[in-house]
Amino acid sequence: MSRRAEPAPGTLLLLGGRSEIGLEVATRLAPGRTVVLAARRSNELTAEQVRVHQAGADGVHTVEFDANAMDTHAELLREVARRHGPIGIVVLAFGILGDQARAENDAQHALDVITTDFLAQVSVLTHAATLLRAQGTGDLIVFSSVAGVRVRRANYVYGSAKAGLDGFASGLSDSLHGSGVHLLLARPGFVIGSMTEGMDPAPMSSTPGQVADVVVAALHERRNTVWIPGLLRPVFFAMRLLPQWLWRRMPR
Repeated sequence: MSRRAEPAPGTLLLLGGRSEIGLEVATRLAPGRTVVLAARRSNELTAEQVRVHQAGADGVHTVEFDANAMDTHAELLREVARRHGPIGIVVLAFGILGDQARAENDAQHALDVITTDFLAQVSVLTHAATLLRAQGTGDLIVFSSVAGVRVRRANYVYGSAKAGLDGFASGLSDSLHGSGVHLLLARPGFVIGSMTEGMDPAPMSSTPGQVADVVVAALHERRNTVWIPGLLRPVFFAMRLLPQWLWRRMPR
């Protein structure tokens, strides 16, 4: 049986202050906390601030955050801690889907996807883990994807970025064992939202709210990895066994 515990006390930092999933997670964890929403054009986050405040946050603040400006990540984390007290929870909810067809011929676009969805995440995670280790406590929530479990031809640029992130986060989670810092790696399937607007939902799709419900429950249970929905775990175990000639014909 999973043990139940409260998430680490302290400020919640949402990296990706406009993310539908990130905001759903933040509203569920907001009561009694200070919440900091980090995003580009942070002066335009008024609606998001109001939403999180109405969910019970003690205070909601914003900070400018450019995921691809990796030389700013360490100072951003330190500044949040200086202004708003120890950071208890860091939620990484930024990323781009990109355009697979364009990325196959436009190397810069492919690099943009990899930079935001993998390299920038590695940077933030490394700096955040260092800060939380020094505190001796904290929670990290990382969003991978089933797209990275076995990369498909139909979205191999995005999928490969998520595969890299998944591997990095899994290893980081192991390295944090015994430090007082906990990392939760979430692997959602297709999420119906603004990022996938115009796309036909895949089987076993979820909404941002459903993803957040599972993630917050898993955080309380101190789980290291969670699939959303859970049925995707055995499905993708089976998919790993498919021969390559069949796998390359798989749709998105």
